[in-house]
Amino acid sequence: MPFALARTLSRRSLFKLAVATLPLAAVGSAHANAEIGQPAPAFTAQGADGKPVSLAAYKGKTVVLEWSNHDCPFVVKHYESGNIPQLQKDATGKGVVWLQVISSAPGKQGHVEGASAIKINGFRNAAPSAVVLDPDGKLGKLYGAQTTPHLFIVDPAGKLVYKGGIDSIPSTRKDDIAKADNYVKLALADLGAGRPVAHASTKPYGCSVKYAD
Repeated sequence: MPFALARTLSRRSLFKLAVATLPLAAVGSAHANAEIGQPAPAFTAQGADGKPVSLAAYKGKTVVLEWSNHDCPFVVKHYESGNIPQLQKDATGKGVVWLQVISSAPGKQGHVEGASAIKINGFRNAAPSAVVLDPDGKLGKLYGAQTTPHLFIVDPAGKLVYKGGIDSIPSTRKDDIAKADNYVKLALADLGAGRPVAHASTKPYGCSVKYAD
């Protein structure tokens, strides 16, 4: 075999090996694969309390993933009004796991360390099951999170059954909350009643997720 050809084949083999051994999070960060009706992308990430948070640990439970940025006016609307805190309390009271995810990169709007995230939630009476820190944006990109808020719901079988906005009126006005269709509340009600989620995919609205440049 000519030397040049052997060298080319060797390079190809090394490239294939490198791709095959990339960690799942690294591959997923480039191509979001959170699709309705398909298994939700698996992840393990650091919680604000320093403990790991793994989606696999909640198998058999409904899980809500809520992308958040405490400085975003759209997020402020839903927290200051009590809308999201009440949703969290209602859901967790029924055995749902609610994971708040912060994907703001260091130096970007909404980035906080774990202790600050917990303190902020205390100020605004929030009640998620856990807060997930995602400063490198791998989890956000794995799910294709675009805005804050952006919500995803995983059913007890581990399939994604909802992704999209919190409700039907994309505004920062608190008085619009009562007029809107709350898609997350409706989706959880459908799941609880054993029905297919009527509005499984909706358009998210809010501030863009502040990923690293």
